[in-house]
Amino acid sequence: MFSFIDQYPFLLPILIFIGRICDVTLGTLRIIFVSKGKRTIAPIIGFFEVFIWVVVISQILSRANDLLAYLSYAGGYATGTYVGMLIESKLAFGTLLYRVYTKKEGNDLVQNLSTNGFGATLVHGEGSVGKVDVVETVVARQQMKKIEHVINEFDENAFYVTEDVRTAQNGIFPKTANIFQRWRPGK
Repeated sequence: MFSFIDQYPFLLPILIFIGRICDVTLGTLRIIFVSKGKRTIAPIIGFFEVFIWVVVISQILSRANDLLAYLSYAGGYATGTYVGMLIESKLAFGTLLYRVYTKKEGNDLVQNLSTNGFGATLVHGEGSVGKVDVVETVVARQQMKKIEHVINEFDENAFYVTEDVRTAQNGIFPKTANIFQRWRPGK
């Protein structure tokens, strides 16, 4: 299948590098989708990941016998991991829980979030430095910059943490653009 590599041996490290980038990128995305509970897309990505491994990588690696080929394999793996994470961050796929700790009046933050279309829950608490209000809100990852702007505008000294949420239902969520509206200007 790859007999041209025997004629052009300098292509071997390049093909190994590119093959590993594709394979590992898909593997990284598959793991992310599995962790997010996406049962339909993860197996499809897995199919193509293994297909690349079996058809391309195994053929190419049968000819690998020098240090440059091994370095290409390792470099492709590392680059594929990075590319997979980069693609996932650009997709901004998933849901986040923001937990905001503030010394200011939490009701005001809840109102600000509500004005911007976010639901929020307020809990009064006692911290190591006194009374605090804890405001929790669940948002789509695509809304990260907007929610952080609202939080920082309210209290630039607020402490907040984010956690990945696997599922969320029956809450107040702002309407988000579908995947086609991201790249196409609105009507």
